[in-house]
Amino acid sequence: MPDTPAVASFAIPEAPPAASTRPAGGAVADALRRLVSDRATWLPGAFLVLLLVSALFAPWIAPFDPADTQGLIDLKLHAPSARHWFGTDAASRDVLSRMLHGARVSLSVALLAALLAAGVGLVYGAIAGYAGGLVDDVLMRVVDACLAIPRVLLLLLILSLWGEISVMSLVLVLGLTGWFPVSRMARAETLSLRTRDFVVAARALGAGHARVLVRHVLPHAIAPVLVAATITVGQVVLIEAGLSYLGYGVPQPNPTWGNIIRDGRGTLATTWWLTFFPGLALAGTALALNTIADRLRAALNPRQLPAP
Repeated sequence: MPDTPAVASFAIPEAPPAASTRPAGGAVADALRRLVSDRATWLPGAFLVLLLVSALFAPWIAPFDPADTQGLIDLKLHAPSARHWFGTDAASRDVLSRMLHGARVSLSVALLAALLAAGVGLVYGAIAGYAGGLVDDVLMRVVDACLAIPRVLLLLLILSLWGEISVMSLVLVLGLTGWFPVSRMARAETLSLRTRDFVVAARALGAGHARVLVRHVLPHAIAPVLVAATITVGQVVLIEAGLSYLGYGVPQPNPTWGNIIRDGRGTLATTWWLTFFPGLALAGTALALNTIADRLRAALNPRQLPAP
């Protein structure tokens, strides 16, 4: 008896997965979880957490009042000791206490200025990239002209004409002169977003340009801006210290790391602790922030992460 011919079976192909509609906030949250699990961020992250905690609780953990002159003669320019771990300055003030309180000022200025720069740059770049055409050309030529001027020279010019400046005014000056690179990143991201399906669909459903920009473009363009803002914090810490060292930054008697270094510039060979400890804090903060920014950029693009 001949074999019954086998009945051919046909596999029904699976439908392709639907396009991801995951909100931008979820993607950023996933990136932050990957960042926390990345061992390369543990050491710089621990350093930054320790620094932030020390700055927040400086009034309670500082051993002395940062403005207290504890005997102008007896404790003047004392080297580090068991009582004064980081030594004293020419006014007999405890350097460790001044560094802890100075961290509050330096980090507050850096964080607020970076937040202002990131916000202005994100909105400006998103408007330029979304509008395109002549508007984009004009807005970005303004940015190119501003980038052609060295930022430090611009800051020195503004502050020298301003005279004595308050802390909040310094935040405004630093923030409003630091958003130009952020705007270029936001523009580049917006140019790639404005032709995406979810943006085209929102416009097809009748959403206005302002709604599309605020609800759909800006949240998705924030990822590279977040990396740029992290780098900006480290840059502003160094710039503020440099301005304070030159006498154009936070005015005395407010302690900052730059002011402390300035106090020891004339006696560097004999009072090394006035420059060593705040300089070490500056270098460590900038290095930690740059490392976090680099790993955050990789976490936002998982393909850049090394294989486990």
